[in-house]
Amino acid sequence: MSDRGTAIVTGAASGIGAAVVEALRARGFAVSGVDLVDATGVDLAVRADVSDRAALASAVDEVRTHLGPVAAAVSVAGHYAMAPVEEITAVAWRRMLRVHLGGFVNLARSCLADLEATQGALVAIASELAVGGGDQDAHYAAAKGALLGAVRSLAAEVAPVGVRVNAVAPGPTDTPLLSADSPWRAVEYLSTLPLRRLVLPHEVARCVEYLVCDAGFSVGDVVNVNSGAVI
Repeated sequence: MSDRGTAIVTGAASGIGAAVVEALRARGFAVSGVDLVDATGVDLAVRADVSDRAALASAVDEVRTHLGPVAAAVSVAGHYAMAPVEEITAVAWRRMLRVHLGGFVNLARSCLADLEATQGALVAIASELAVGGGDQDAHYAAAKGALLGAVRSLAAEVAPVGVRVNAVAPGPTDTPLLSADSPWRAVEYLSTLPLRRLVLPHEVARCVEYLVCDAGFSVGDVVNVNSGAVI
């Protein structure tokens, strides 16, 4: 058993998820990484699709068996795509909601009993687009906006039993999720940001670390780390 107990991070194989794994391990957690591929740098790697409730519940059971009850759960898994509204297919709409909103809800359902027992924390990675929106980002922004609604409602529901639920809303972050030709990497966009650069994964991870380890009085809060994209 680690000093702080067990943490589970979805989307742990790269980008923000990998940075969160590193941050929580440094704070004394035994960390399991759940992703479609094996995460590295974790105490236990488990493959699962977060949008599949049964698969994720099975993954959490495996984590519990090998590392102990979950004291922190971080929902990072997601994907990104841009398209005009008239070109977004029904399949694309559903996938965006299943992964971002469904992935968070599935993780919460699988971990809440443990989190109550450990008086733990649940953190979701949202997006500044949930607040500000963006050109050709309707389905992504809608999914992230729904995610924030779920975070706040669940926070109110489970705070009385000692579980803290919060979110981090990054701006465009320098991860593999953004292709090399992404408009978010363009100089023209970066010049509109007060800090003139993308957010870095470890900067998002520090916010997650704070909410998990230090923010004992934060309930239903959203930490914005977006290089000034939304002020």
